[in-house]
Amino acid sequence: MGDFSRRNFVRDAAVLGGAAVALPAIGPGGSTATAAAGAAETAATGVAADAPVTVRKGESRYPSLVSGANLRFTGSPDRIHVVSTADQVVQVVQEAVDAGQRIAVRSGGHCDENFTTSDGIRVVIDMAGMDAVTYDDGRGAFAVEPGARLGQVYRVLYKGWGVTIPGGVCPTVGAGGHIVGGGYGALSRRFGLTVDHLYGVEVVVVDAAGRAKKVVATREPDDPNRELWWAHTGAGGGNFGVITRYWLKSPGAGPAPGDQLPKPPSEVLVTDISWSWEGMTEAAFSRLLRNFSQWYEQNSDPGSAHTKLFSRLTPQHRSAGGFRLTAQLDASVPDAEKVLDAHLDAVNAGTGLTYSVSDRSKVPWLYAVTDWFGLVEASMPRWKAKSAYQRKAFTDAQLKALYRHLTRDDYANPYALVAMVGFGGQINAVDPAATAVAQRDSVLKLLYVSHWTDPADEPKDISWVRGIYRDVHAETGGVPRPGGVTDGCYINYPDSDLADPALNDSGVPWQQLYFKDNYGRLQQTKAEWDPRNLFTHALAIQGSTL
Repeated sequence: MGDFSRRNFVRDAAVLGGAAVALPAIGPGGSTATAAAGAAETAATGVAADAPVTVRKGESRYPSLVSGANLRFTGSPDRIHVVSTADQVVQVVQEAVDAGQRIAVRSGGHCDENFTTSDGIRVVIDMAGMDAVTYDDGRGAFAVEPGARLGQVYRVLYKGWGVTIPGGVCPTVGAGGHIVGGGYGALSRRFGLTVDHLYGVEVVVVDAAGRAKKVVATREPDDPNRELWWAHTGAGGGNFGVITRYWLKSPGAGPAPGDQLPKPPSEVLVTDISWSWEGMTEAAFSRLLRNFSQWYEQNSDPGSAHTKLFSRLTPQHRSAGGFRLTAQLDASVPDAEKVLDAHLDAVNAGTGLTYSVSDRSKVPWLYAVTDWFGLVEASMPRWKAKSAYQRKAFTDAQLKALYRHLTRDDYANPYALVAMVGFGGQINAVDPAATAVAQRDSVLKLLYVSHWTDPADEPKDISWVRGIYRDVHAETGGVPRPGGVTDGCYINYPDSDLADPALNDSGVPWQQLYFKDNYGRLQQTKAEWDPRNLFTHALAIQGSTL
């Protein structure tokens, strides 16, 4: 989770006389040697030398550890284990398997659905104690543990070696779930997805005999576990085992640590602008959104001169008073100010609208990705989200549906919106089969979401999200069917509605929406590495069961 986080949302400000509601966000060290290589890493370990922290029902910490960031969902496990080593994970998993208890794993806790809180989960493995970010001399790659938060990952990688990963800018999202689902952010048009730089994973798996063990899988062509690595390049979390370490190194990277991951820009030119809903006609609204989507359709090839520019347009419900666009551009681009102005002019062209500028400045990259208000914002406790990949500019029917639902008089929530996020560029240079992320020719990623605080508001807010999603994609059965204007959904924004026949009657199964032609290969990996189907949830890969 956490690319453009569904929860990073509210900012106190004024926009053209209306209440401005902020947008969802995009998401030092020395060297250490890792454990022994090869076969020793794949062997089962014994009981961990030190035990994990265990919290049970009735303890004061329990209420704080049975839910994630989305307070719609609260679990009731028998116990939560806060682990600090991979050996502890082996121990906890083995104990749960022996007792016949269902397991769930939580890193940052930003899941949109109840994957770690659903009924039947008896044991939660909390990865908060495994948060190291180091350089592994033995493997010649950066090692990131799953409990590390993205803000920490960026700071350690950049301050220590001047490198980064092209992930999201919600700094509290855990690397554990973010990377395995693909991982994207403001630098992805330039450098690709985070999984495009994934070298290897360490995973605690359970074999057919019920034995828990650590396994290392890398992208090396002769690695016998390579398919397990491949499955972790976009299948989403909770499918094959418990990830205890990621190794990151770009394909074809040089031997020095400072050459093994992307180097972000030293400074970025950022802007935050807004339009008022007051006086905005449907024609002006439609022209604005059409311009934005057409710009990305025309400027999202891998070789485009504009891959160093990223922007996000987020129409909010009219009750918000207005809505915003945020943009980021590498400040070293020649005539950067003019390039950014040209983009904003193209988006606003022919609308007859005037926008207000909240910020236009040049800031250090690290500040932009971890602190700038245009991307990193406050939160709300409950939400429902849906996603779509857009391959082409919006159709007339899509624009009409967007306008209709965002201006409804029978529903008023300033925290209901559709985030339209720049995509494509270097993301689209990768073959759809090279990673588990099959969507490699899209130009925008859409996030439909409604946030609320009062639990009593849940029915109406979920109804709004379902309604706008169904109508925007009515031309393809109410879902973003792959292969036309749209190209399916993003697993890091999971939506359990798609697996419910009562809510998805499109004839397009959820597996096709999320994984397209890669699903069969994922099923084979699931059958091999989780033959007992121990790691499961509403949108889990379906493999063989005993």
